[in-house]
Amino acid sequence: MPFFRRPDYQSDATQFIDQLKAQKPSLEQEQRQGRALLWDRAVDPEFAAQAQAARVAQKPYVYQTESGLK
Repeated sequence: MPFFRRPDYQSDATQFIDQLKAQKPSLEQEQRQGRALLWDRAVDPEFAAQAQAARVAQKPYVYQTESGLK
């Protein structure tokens, strides 16, 4: 053990999250269910291919107007 050891520090945010998890043990499971509901979805390969084919190439300088080139 080092001679000048400091006490373990926990930020206010860490203390708050630890306290919240202690009060509501099911919180992490609820977060996982919410994430699965909105984000963890299977990608339809046919739709992904259609979306890729429908992309339009972006011009090199998007803020240049057509009238500015003449």
